[in-house]
Amino acid sequence: MTTHAWVLGRQRTRLQFSLMVNFFLLMALYSGVLGVLLPNQIAKLDPGDKANNLALLFAVTSVFSTLATPVAGALSDRTRSRWGRRAPWIAVGSLVGSLCLFGVSWMTSFWSVMVLWVMAAIAYNSMQPAMTTLIADRFAPETRGGVSGIVGAGMTAGLTAGTVVAGYLASTPTVAYGLFAAAIAASCLAFIAVNREPSSAQMPARRFVWGEFVRGFWISPREHPDFAWAFLSRFTIYMGYQAVAAYLLYILRDYIGLGDGESNIAIANMAIVTLVTLIIASLVSGWWSDRIQRRKPFVVAGSLIMGCAMAAPLIAPSMAGMWVYAAVIGVGYGMFMSIDIALMTQVLPKSALGDEGRDLGVLTTAVNIPQIISPVMAAVLLGIFDGNYRAILWAALAFVFASALCVLPIRSVR
Repeated sequence: MTTHAWVLGRQRTRLQFSLMVNFFLLMALYSGVLGVLLPNQIAKLDPGDKANNLALLFAVTSVFSTLATPVAGALSDRTRSRWGRRAPWIAVGSLVGSLCLFGVSWMTSFWSVMVLWVMAAIAYNSMQPAMTTLIADRFAPETRGGVSGIVGAGMTAGLTAGTVVAGYLASTPTVAYGLFAAAIAASCLAFIAVNREPSSAQMPARRFVWGEFVRGFWISPREHPDFAWAFLSRFTIYMGYQAVAAYLLYILRDYIGLGDGESNIAIANMAIVTLVTLIIASLVSGWWSDRIQRRKPFVVAGSLIMGCAMAAPLIAPSMAGMWVYAAVIGVGYGMFMSIDIALMTQVLPKSALGDEGRDLGVLTTAVNIPQIISPVMAAVLLGIFDGNYRAILWAALAFVFASALCVLPIRSVR
C-alpha cells in the first residue's frame, strides 16, 4: 500500500529547484553528445558513411534505452533501502554513466564508441525514471503543472545549453565529454544529499515473480485509454522532433550549405535563440496551466507551434529559415515539455502497489522508441529522395501535427 508524503514549504522549493538542475544537466548532456559531439566524432572516423553510422548508433542506443527505462522504473518501485526507492538508482546510474561517457572521448573506432556510449545510455536511462517518478511521489496533483513547468524549463533549457556548450567545445572533445560527465555525476550526488528521500526499508517487500513482473509492463489501451492516447501523443511528437534534432548539424551542412566550422558555431548560436524562447514559454505555460487547471490546450498548442517551426526551413531553405525554426521550436517545445510531465503523471493507472515508476518508465519508452525509429526513418528518406533533407522536414511536420490530434481524446485530464 502506498502513502503520500507531499513536500511543502522550503522542502518543496528545494526539491523543485534540484529537479530542475538535474534535468537541465541531463538534457544538456543528451543534446550536446547526441546532437554535436557524437556526430562530429563519427564524421571524422568515417566521413563517407556518417549518416548511416549515426542512424545505427541512435537505433542501437535506443533499443537498450527502451528496455532499460521501464525495467529500472519497475525495480525502483520495489527497492527497499534506508535511502528510499529512487535515490540508489540516481546515484549509481549517474556514476556509471559518467565513467562510460568520459571513456567515449578516448575511442578511435566507431564500434568502440558505440559500446561505451550504449553503456552510458543504459546507466543514464536507469536513473531518469527514478527522478521523474519523484514528481508523482512527492508533489500533490494540483501543483504538478507549476512543477512540470519549472522542470520542463530546465529540461528544454538544458537541450539548448548543451548544444551551445558542445558547439563551442567541439574542437576539444575530451574536455567536452569530461565536462558533461562530471557535471551530471556531481549534481546527482548533491541532489540525493540535500533532498533526503523517506526510507523505504520498512515498506512491505513485494514478492518477485517473473511472469507477473513482465506482464506488468503491458497496460491495456482498452482499460486505460487515456494512458494509451498520452503514449501516442508523446511518441508522435518525438518522432518528428528527433528526426530534425538528430540531423540538425547535417541539415546545416548539406541542406543550408555551411562548412564544418560554420555549422558548429551556427548550431550553437541557434540554440541560444531557442533557449530564450523556450524558457519563457515553459515558465509561463506551467504557471498558467496550474492557474486554470488545464493541461490539454497547452500540449495541443505546443505541438501545432512545433509544426510551424518545421515548416520554416521548407519555405526558406536558408539561415533565415533556420533562425525562424530556432525561435519557434523553442516556443512550441517549451510549451509542450512544460505540461507534458504533469499530464503524464495524471493519466497513470491507479495502483495500490506503488507502480508509478514502472508506468512512467513505460511512458518514457514513447521518447526512446522514436530514437530508434526516427533516425532510421530519416536515413531511409534520405536514401529514397537522394539526400534531400526536405523529406525529413516534411515527415517531422506531419508527426508533430499528429501529436496534437492524439491529445484530444484524453478525458481524465482537462
